[in-house]
Amino acid sequence: MSSLEEVFAPDGALAAAIPGYRERRDQVAMAQAIGQAIEANSVLVAEAGTGTGKTFAYLVPALLSGGKVIVSTGTKTLQDQLYDRDLPAVRAALASGASAAVLKGRANYVCLYRLRRAVTEQRATSTEEAAQLGRIERFAASTVSGDRADLAEVPEDAPIWSQASSTRDNCLGQGCPDYSDCFVMRARRNALAADVVVINHHLFFADVVLREEGVSELLPACNTVIFDEAHQLPETARLFFGDSLTTSQLIELSRDSRAELRSSGGGSPELEALANRLERATRDLRVALGDAPARFAWPQAMRLAGFPEALVKLRAALKMLDAALAAQAERSEGLGACSRRAANAYAVLRRLLETDAHEDVRWAEAVGQSVHLHVTPLHSGELFRRQMDDHPRAWIFTSATLAVGEDFGHFTRELGVPEAQTRRWESPFRFAEQALLYLPPGLPSDPNDPAFTDAVVEAAWPVLESSGGRAFLLFTTLRALRRAHDLLRGRLPYPLLVQGTGSRSELLARFRSVGNAVLLGSASFWEGVDVRGEALSLVVIDKLPFAPPDDPVLAARIDALKGAGRNAFKELQLPQAVLQLKQGAGRLIRDEGDRGVLMLCDPRLVSRPYGARILASLPPMKPTRSLEEVREFFATLAEGRARLRCESG
Repeated sequence: MSSLEEVFAPDGALAAAIPGYRERRDQVAMAQAIGQAIEANSVLVAEAGTGTGKTFAYLVPALLSGGKVIVSTGTKTLQDQLYDRDLPAVRAALASGASAAVLKGRANYVCLYRLRRAVTEQRATSTEEAAQLGRIERFAASTVSGDRADLAEVPEDAPIWSQASSTRDNCLGQGCPDYSDCFVMRARRNALAADVVVINHHLFFADVVLREEGVSELLPACNTVIFDEAHQLPETARLFFGDSLTTSQLIELSRDSRAELRSSGGGSPELEALANRLERATRDLRVALGDAPARFAWPQAMRLAGFPEALVKLRAALKMLDAALAAQAERSEGLGACSRRAANAYAVLRRLLETDAHEDVRWAEAVGQSVHLHVTPLHSGELFRRQMDDHPRAWIFTSATLAVGEDFGHFTRELGVPEAQTRRWESPFRFAEQALLYLPPGLPSDPNDPAFTDAVVEAAWPVLESSGGRAFLLFTTLRALRRAHDLLRGRLPYPLLVQGTGSRSELLARFRSVGNAVLLGSASFWEGVDVRGEALSLVVIDKLPFAPPDDPVLAARIDALKGAGRNAFKELQLPQAVLQLKQGAGRLIRDEGDRGVLMLCDPRLVSRPYGARILASLPPMKPTRSLEEVREFFATLAEGRARLRCESG
């Protein structure tokens, strides 16, 4: 078997099989550290800057180890990239006979039973949805995987997918008439038989909590678990180790109950009335939280006029529907599934109303027409740790943003792995030559000043002129994004793209193709976005991404730390902001040929003592406060690009 050094060498297996491959010292060092952790069944937390080549750095030692490997990613985009591109390339280079499979959550696969019901009952609500449903039906008849990502003609976020896919709640399980042909079960069987399985964090945690998704069978048999985009794990863990219930779930339960009752060949005026009653109760609960999207800590929500009463009515309506469905459950598999859903929903609601644990945070959220009720654990580290202690295996956590400076303490505390070995490799990019860090002077000293966003746009205007567009403007709030849109609309001489006017993939495709666009984005564009080349030459960030202090979970965690005599700002709020800022800043330089300016508009970077710590955590770009120096940078950049075009033309 080849050694790691031989595989990564200039004349090695990767160079022979992959066009453009070049040996990178830090990539080899990272692969060696991962190989040692796999051999020792130990825990490794590894930060690798952009351009290190961390994907190959973990895939090569994982394949050479010969054991069963699970690779978990933060996004489905990276999951698909790993399975469709990177993993096949490394397997081919190593001439590895290891088999591979991809496994996603059940909602990503066509459900043959629900699709047939949707077609038969004509559940499409528009001509467009009817056409999409027809495409899904044809796709289901020809596809092997059933993965909706393979059907480009129907957007992944199209509402009709909810009628053609299943959830844990509405899946009929082994009682489904299409069980033997189920795409989810086929994917699970493939995953059980494979040597390398690519999953995502949500699927990993959903299974850890509920032990019903197939990964519970995979995990005991595997030798190595690798988490890419591991910075997302603490937040994802809190989500899944808690409980939540949405009014949308309850409305769907009501509607499915009525449909299953009709499908079973009978009727029940009592059940119909109870389902209608539950729907009315959900609407009353939404009204009680007000019109605007908002989050409420539980004591705050319980002080809202009408909210406690609406909760009591919701509980009573759900309890009665639960009892009625239990009485009908034996009539059909569908009604049995509805009965189980009602029982589970009622159990969650009881936990919300009755829990008094100090380790949990209860809160409510108004989102569009729906209400989300949550119980979230204050700490997820101990819960995650239990999953690691059940069997000796290697655990690898990697990302470009895990440390604050050289300190991994925040991440290892959050995940409950204080004993983990930590390693860090800088990006190979020449940031001092490739990028400029612009801290504009003259902005309001308080970022919460109502005029701050206007000042940011005015400060960015001459920089946008110098860059010729080609920019991301990233905001910490949707309110600031909308204000910036109002200020730039009709004034900007470049195409203006705005988050919310299309899917992220559509906006990015247009941004790349246009070449000189300006894109306004918030949270979803701060990470997982890769635009290389001239199309992106400027990233503007309005404020330091401190989580809002009125966030119910954050507020409870701050109180808990203060109660223990600890510094919540230094231990929690600042590290979170630094890691998020590193993600946003990482959008700028994605390749060794990229050049650009990172413009950070928050004056606290200069005025507050912690500003220096934040700046030290960013890539080593040349700092400036001079607009003229920014203009000179872009002028030189334009001259260089023009010269290259002349030489190549």
